[in-house]
Amino acid sequence: MEQDKLAALARVRLFEGLPKAQLATLAEIAQLKRVAAGQILFEAGQPGTHFYAVVSGKVRIYRSAPSGKEQVLHVFGAGEAFAEVPVFEGKTYPASAQTLDDSVLLTIPRKGFVEVLRRDPELALGVMALLSARLRGFVGQIAQLSLKEVPERLAGYLLLLRAAQHTDELVLDLPKGQIAAYLGTIPETLSRAFKKLSDQGLIETSGPSVRLLDPEGLAALAEAVR
Repeated sequence: MEQDKLAALARVRLFEGLPKAQLATLAEIAQLKRVAAGQILFEAGQPGTHFYAVVSGKVRIYRSAPSGKEQVLHVFGAGEAFAEVPVFEGKTYPASAQTLDDSVLLTIPRKGFVEVLRRDPELALGVMALLSARLRGFVGQIAQLSLKEVPERLAGYLLLLRAAQHTDELVLDLPKGQIAAYLGTIPETLSRAFKKLSDQGLIETSGPSVRLLDPEGLAALAEAVR
């Protein structure tokens, strides 16, 4: 089990490049956990006692409005850590987390991790870099949602998938309902956006598969500001 945790920790971007001795220290406080799809890991307002890293599967972070409408803030996949901010602050989780697939997660308790950071300034700097990158990502997402129409947001999303999958023959990584929530819209509007991009000759769709016909045109659309 310790070897499994060491291997899993080494694949987490936050811990990339750490010497084996440091990974072994983290493995002493971390736990591997198998979680079924659809399970709530924590809800907004609960104490931030642990943070997580995805070994396999996907986890969505979301906020729920009193009306019941949900806004997906981010979807984390293998190698990504999440919920570290409230854990470091010692405060509550500001959003909720739910597995989208059957997943394997690393869970790391706040108390043990804070002690490790105190002893390891290099790891503390890595955490700061991760948080800075996360902040830039959220700033970009806010700009997308506030300044751009849905087809432009969708174009940006498809280009992100292209960068992640290294191909113009994409497979959507989420159900379209989840993509709509992530882009701050509803499924019907998202479907119209897909059709608009298809009619413009930018993409070709078939179920969950999307072929990018004109990546440069998508980039121009994604960068447009009205």
